Amino acid sequence: MGACWSNRIKAVSPSNTGFTSRSASRDGYDISSNSRSSSASIPMTPRTEGEILQSSNLKSFSYAELKTATRNFRSDSVLGEGGFGSVFKGWIDEHLLPTTRPGTGVVIAVKRLNQEGFQGHKEWLAEINYLGQLQHPNLVKLIGYCLEDDHRLLVYEFMPKGSVENHLFRRSVHFQPLSWTLRLKIALGAAKGLAFLHSTETKVIYRDFKTSNILLDTNYNAKLSDFGLARDGPTGDKSHVSTRVMGTHGYAAPEYLATGHLTSKSDVYSFGVVLLEMLSGRRAIDKNRPSGEHNLVEWAKPYLSNKRRVFRVMDTRLEGQYSVSRAQKAATLAFQCLAMDPKYRPNMDDVVRELEQLQEPKDMSKNGNPKEHRVRRSGLSLPTSSKGIADSPKRSAYPRPSASSLYA
Repeated sequence: MGACWSNRIKAVSPSNTGFTSRSASRDGYDISSNSRSSSASIPMTPRTEGEILQSSNLKSFSYAELKTATRNFRSDSVLGEGGFGSVFKGWIDEHLLPTTRPGTGVVIAVKRLNQEGFQGHKEWLAEINYLGQLQHPNLVKLIGYCLEDDHRLLVYEFMPKGSVENHLFRRSVHFQPLSWTLRLKIALGAAKGLAFLHSTETKVIYRDFKTSNILLDTNYNAKLSDFGLARDGPTGDKSHVSTRVMGTHGYAAPEYLATGHLTSKSDVYSFGVVLLEMLSGRRAIDKNRPSGEHNLVEWAKPYLSNKRRVFRVMDTRLEGQYSVSRAQKAATLAFQCLAMDPKYRPNMDDVVRELEQLQEPKDMSKNGNPKEHRVRRSGLSLPTSSKGIADSPKRSAYPRPSASSLYA
């Protein structure tokens, strides 16, 4: 589940940041609403493969079971493809066994490692190490794995609404523009997931936070997926973790790219990029934009800090759905997360609190609908009715894989 820059940062030494071109699609899954509440007081210290597999709370599937569950990995069951390999839709029963009748029972997503792919056994094991022990409403649920001969597979809950990336950037009848209310809800859910990972009990740095790694269930609840690049945070008197530079172009914090020093504030920067994508409807890196607008952060920052110009950044599909004050507060939060010096970035608990305040329906009229606002651009008065923009897609058909990011 993981890399999507259209280029993912290659594993390199901190002094030599290299890039490798790679693209994929990312769709999701939702097995049931049986998400257990967060449990963080779990030691994140197993290091050998045997210790990790034995300490996880996961089911060990046989390869034959997963072949049956996915109807022999049929091409029409593919949910998406990435550097890791392909992800297939499958079905199991309440006892976590393949159903005798495909299409019945509980829906799952099965990710199969491509031996020739960008990611490998190390990332597969990291996914089990973290998601096999950590549980939280805003983390995707890993159900089990398969380790048999050369086969490496992971089994997840199925997330029917797919990835945030698809909803923001794909133009399709399957994806209506996300409303302002839904974008704030998704941002809050993703922030809660990061805050949980950064908590004193957990101390995990996610390292690859981006829209393709945020999956949505039926009710648009956000869940973080793809823990292949996650790392334990610094312990004792250490201020950072030194790693090879890996991640996704456009999302990685500048100090991490420059030094390889990884902290929880690296994730905060990535969150700022994603929040900016959600506000603007633009990709972090988009070479199809005019010159000077390829890098979203570089282009948008001057507008984020200027209350009179912040609307230059806002997605025009959102007009009429938000108040001026809320747009300014959301833009200010993104600006703070994107501070060049990590010490000036808020922590994720602060981000959660700010987003919770933005969820409050302060601008609701008596009939429960948002009060209308008028926004002036270039001297023109624009109508602010949000008619025609739905909170949920008109169609629920599962999207076909795209050339963006799925499971890397």
